[in-house]
Amino acid sequence: MSTKRYRDLNSYLRCRFGCRVQRISLDAGLTCPNRDGTKGTGGCIYCNPQGSGTGLAATFSITQQLQQSKKRLAHRYKAKKFIAYFQSFSNTYAPVEKLKSLYREALTVEDVVGLAIGTRPDCVPPEVLDLLEELNRKTYLWVEYGLQSIHEATLKRINRGHTVEDFFRAVKETRQRNIEVVVHVILGLPGEGKEEMLATARALGELDIQGVKLHLLYIIQGTPLARLYEQGAYQCLTREEYLDIVCEFLALLPPHVVIHRLTGDPHPQELVAPLWALNKQTNLMAIHRILEERDLWQGKGWKGT
Repeated sequence: MSTKRYRDLNSYLRCRFGCRVQRISLDAGLTCPNRDGTKGTGGCIYCNPQGSGTGLAATFSITQQLQQSKKRLAHRYKAKKFIAYFQSFSNTYAPVEKLKSLYREALTVEDVVGLAIGTRPDCVPPEVLDLLEELNRKTYLWVEYGLQSIHEATLKRINRGHTVEDFFRAVKETRQRNIEVVVHVILGLPGEGKEEMLATARALGELDIQGVKLHLLYIIQGTPLARLYEQGAYQCLTREEYLDIVCEFLALLPPHVVIHRLTGDPHPQELVAPLWALNKQTNLMAIHRILEERDLWQGKGWKGT
C-alpha cells in the first residue's frame, strides 16, 4: 500500500494487477488537427515541429516498439505487465479501421494488459468512441485528454485549437461508455497566475474523471513559446512556485482520482528553460516533503460529497 499523500499510479496498478505494471510509450505515426491544416499548422505554442513524436513509427512497428521497451523496463523496474501507451500526437485522429489495427496489434503482444490512448477532446467522434467502448469490454483501457487549462482565454492564447466545451463534451460521452478518463493539465501557462491554475483543479474536482496528469510548462527549442521567452514576454515558474501550486492543486482533487504524473520529462538537448525541470526526482521528493510539512493530502480541500 502506498504511503504517499496522493493516489499514485504505480501503487494503483500494482493493486489492480498484483505486480509492477509499466507504461510503454508508443509512436503510431499519427498527427494532429492543429498541425495538418484542419484547425491549424503550427500546433500549440509549446510544441516544436516534432511535437511529442519520437519518429520511431517510421522504422519500428507497434509490436517492435513494445518488444524493445519490454526488455529494458523489465530489467530496470522488474515490471511483469505493461500498458501500451499511445502517446505521440493525437491517437484517435485516424480512420477507425487504422486505429483498430493499431490497438489490436498492441494487445497481441505478450504481457500487455491494457491500453492508454492519448488524444485531444476534439478528436473522438462517435465511431471512435464506439471502438474504444468495444475494446474497453475486453481489456483495461483509459483515454487521456489534453485539456491543459479550464480557461477559454488561455486555450486561445496557447493556440490549443479546441474549446473547454469540446473537453466537457468528450468527457461526458466517454464516461457514458464507461471508459476511464485521464486529464492533462499544464501549470505555468501564459497569462495564468496561481488562482487561475487552482480554478482548473476545482473544475476537475466536479467532473467524473479517473486520473490527472500535471505538467510543468517548460520551454523547448524552436517553439513559439521559446520566441516569447527570448523576447522577455514570458517568464517560467520558479521551482518554489511550481512545487507550491502542485501541492495545493492535489489538495483540491477528489481522493479517488489517480495521479499519473506530477511533472514532465523534458529532453535535455531540447530544453531552454527552466533548467531545474531536469531534476525530476529532486522535485518529486520536494513535493512529498512540502505535503508533509503543510499537512496537505489529495482531497483535503475538495468540496465534493
